Amino acid sequence: MPDALSLLLHRHSTPARQLGEPAPDAATLRRLLEAAIRVPDHGKLVPFRLIRLQGEAKLRLGEQLAALAVRHNPELSGARQEKERLRYTFAPLVLVVVACLHADSAIPEIEQKLCAGNVAHNILLGAHALGFGAQWLTGWAAYDREAAAILHLGDDEQVIGFIHLGTPLVEVPERDRPALDDLLSSWTA
Repeated sequence: MPDALSLLLHRHSTPARQLGEPAPDAATLRRLLEAAIRVPDHGKLVPFRLIRLQGEAKLRLGEQLAALAVRHNPELSGARQEKERLRYTFAPLVLVVVACLHADSAIPEIEQKLCAGNVAHNILLGAHALGFGAQWLTGWAAYDREAAAILHLGDDEQVIGFIHLGTPLVEVPERDRPALDDLLSSWTA
C-alpha cells in the first residue's frame, strides 16, 4: 500500500492530556506548517492564519478564559474553573487555527472555513507522519466572541480549532470507525 494511504488509514488523535515533551522543534514545526498550509483555496484568499501557544502563554490564556467562563457563569464550580485554567497546558504546543473570512468575496464563507479546516487537518496528518501526537479540539472558547478578543481576533475571524501537539505518552487504542458501505451510495438519474 502506498505510504500516503497507510498514513491516512493509521492516523488517530492522541488526547491532549496524553501528550508530553517534546513538541516538534522549530525547524520541524516550520516544515510541518509549510506543508499544512498547502490546501485547496478557491480564489486564493488564504482565509486562515495560525497562532502558536507555548510555555507560560498557554497558562495565561487558560487563566483568562477561566475568568471569562466565571463571568459567563458565576456558579461555575471550582473543579470546572480549574479545568478551564489548565485546558491548554497538557500538550507542549497548541496551535490555534483561525479562519479569516472575506465577507466581500464571491467565495462562499463555508468554502473559506473549509479551507482553514483543511489546514487543521493537515497539521494532524503531518504530526502523525512525523511521529508526533495531536488532537484537534474546539470547546466553548472557539465560538465565544469575548474569547476571540482575548486571542486578538478580528471581527472577521473565528477559531477553527485548537491543535494540541506533542509526543504521545501512551499508546492510543484504535477506535471503531464507520463502515464505508454505510456511507457510500451511487447516484442514478
